[in-house]
Amino acid sequence: MKTAELGRSGITTTRLIYGCMRTVGTWNPADVDEASVAMARAAILAAFEAGYRHFDHADIYCRGECERMFGRILAENPGMREQIVITTKCGIRWPGVPEAGSPHRYDFSAGHILWSADQSLERLGVETIDVYLLHRPDVLMDPAEVAGAFHTLKQAGKVRAFGVSNFTPAQFDALQAAWPDPLVCNQLRITPQDVRPFEDGTLEHHLRVGTTPTAYSPVAGGLLGDGAVIPGDHADFARLTALNAALDAEAAALGVSRSAAVNAWLMRHPAGIQPIIGTVNPERIRSAAAADGVEMGREAWYRIYLAARGRALP
Repeated sequence: MKTAELGRSGITTTRLIYGCMRTVGTWNPADVDEASVAMARAAILAAFEAGYRHFDHADIYCRGECERMFGRILAENPGMREQIVITTKCGIRWPGVPEAGSPHRYDFSAGHILWSADQSLERLGVETIDVYLLHRPDVLMDPAEVAGAFHTLKQAGKVRAFGVSNFTPAQFDALQAAWPDPLVCNQLRITPQDVRPFEDGTLEHHLRVGTTPTAYSPVAGGLLGDGAVIPGDHADFARLTALNAALDAEAAALGVSRSAAVNAWLMRHPAGIQPIIGTVNPERIRSAAAADGVEMGREAWYRIYLAARGRALP
């Protein structure tokens, strides 16, 4: 696969990222069994063999079991760790933890960031997290406190670079003002299903500050996936059906799958969007990777964009 620098970090990654959220097939650790192990192993190794060299995690994915499973697979495959970039995220706290009355919340306190990093390192079985992200904006975020936690982790060699997820430009800038190193990425929901990031200044912000937008749910949770048909009772049936037809037409012209066409469409933007591929189906993992080998033309890009908008340009 072709590579690109992640923000201004000096870290080089493949332009497509493999997302590990679904790898064990459940959000309940009690349901993880040998079938889960086999599914995770097949998906992760298929991604590695297809050329993905950037793997995305979060501490909440099956309450840490996705990280733990990935660490097990790394241990089974000597030499794999040295060839990949590992991202993981922290900051989302479950209700009832640590006390029965604790609500579901976001927590960017220094203590929680430092503790969470240690837990992820242990589960992954690695000495260093390549890219550590704050998962969802904490309304009580104190940028100076967060920067202090980042400094502690970097000085200890536990994290190479930092970024964020789901941050607005203003939230991003507030944290960046307190942290001297570049925040390397902002992980956002970017998909043809919802063109707002292309129109509200989000991507232009990333172009200006030199930070990579990484795109989760590029095929909109499967609605735009290979062979998907929009349910007849979907509130946006007509627009999404037309969008899938436009994607299929351009995919056929490029000789790739629909999901690969979605990824190629995202990567065509000058902000350097890096899609995160979330399927656990090995064939679809390989199929999605074909986006790396095509260059979508401007006219094709706009045909998809117009279908995604569902209305003409001004």
